[in-house]
Parts: sequence; C-alpha cells; structure tokens
Amino acid sequence: MKSLSINLPDQVAAELQNLVTAGWFINQDELVRLAIIEFLKNHRLQLMEKFQMEDIDWALQQQRTDA
Repeated sequence: MKSLSINLPDQVAAELQNLVTAGWFINQDELVRLAIIEFLKNHRLQLMEKFQMEDIDWALQQQRTDA
C-alpha cells in the first residue's frame, strides 16, 4: 500500500478528528482513504473525459506546429 503525507487546513483537520472522536471512523487514515475512494468512484468518468480533452488539445497544437 502506498503511503501519502498531506497538509490540511487546521479547520479541516479538526473536522476529521471530530468524526473519528464521534466514532464514525476508526482513525483519520481510514476517513481520508474512504473519502478518496468515494471521490474517484463518483468522478472517474468526468476526470477521464477531462484528461482526454487535454490530450486532444495537446495533439491538435502539435499538429498545428508541425504544419
């Protein structure tokens, strides 16, 4: 498993800790891991489309400079 280190605003970190303290999550690592998984599940198609459009724009710009 890959380990990441992140910096969060104090208010966000406090909200995460409140959810853990309230018993919603085992720890902050679990909360962040699940939040990222949910984000990716809910935005996967949108992100793929965005990256594909960026690739197409790049290719079109390359085609113009080669012409």
